[in-house]
Amino acid sequence: MPSLMSDVKTEDFPVLTIDGPSGAGKGSIAQLVAKKLGWSLLDSGALYRLTALSAVNQGVSFEDEQALAVVAQGLSVEFLPSEFGQPVKVLLDGVDVTTEIRTETAGNNASKIAPLAAVRQALLQRQRDFSTSKGLVADGRDMGTVVFPRAEYKVFMTASAEERAERRYNQLNSNGGQLKSDGRDVSIAALLKEIEERDARDMGRKNSPLKAADDAKVIDTTQFSIEEVLEQVMGLIR
Repeated sequence: MPSLMSDVKTEDFPVLTIDGPSGAGKGSIAQLVAKKLGWSLLDSGALYRLTALSAVNQGVSFEDEQALAVVAQGLSVEFLPSEFGQPVKVLLDGVDVTTEIRTETAGNNASKIAPLAAVRQALLQRQRDFSTSKGLVADGRDMGTVVFPRAEYKVFMTASAEERAERRYNQLNSNGGQLKSDGRDVSIAALLKEIEERDARDMGRKNSPLKAADDAKVIDTTQFSIEEVLEQVMGLIR
């Protein structure tokens, strides 16, 4: 992990925050921008998924906030770039858990622990420590509002719940026609219900609710291609 540094120092470095709900395309755009600029990459949502996964592996209850914070503090995580269209490769204690943390259950578990103040505080400085002098693209839900509030470049990406459910369906179905989520068949209707429930939790939580920063560029990706969204983001930086 990068060395510890103060909030003031980290925000002296160039930072692009990309916030928004699940399925809006944040991850793909973040990787493309990071590669184009040669900047580091932070998939902040993965930290919550990793905390939830590690808690399950250790038998820690989601009701035990302080124990979850300890789990968060002890995570050994590394992010590695992936090919276009693939999620960031994530290593937990040196083990590739990229697929395991991208299931619907992992996402829902992450959303359950994300509102907990102790967990958020445990992960806050760790997220800021990813900022280095070469620049950082930070992908998440509160990057521009809480983690890097003074970042020079901010984007909030969104899309209709129906579009995001269809994208997730296609993603799950892209592996040889094998449509599974946590070992079960899923439908667009089921995915839409899960997305709407997650949105409600993320936007309604007391701590760091999902919302666009006042100074963020809002991009609705529902009708845009990934190339068009990328051009808008790069135009903001240029």
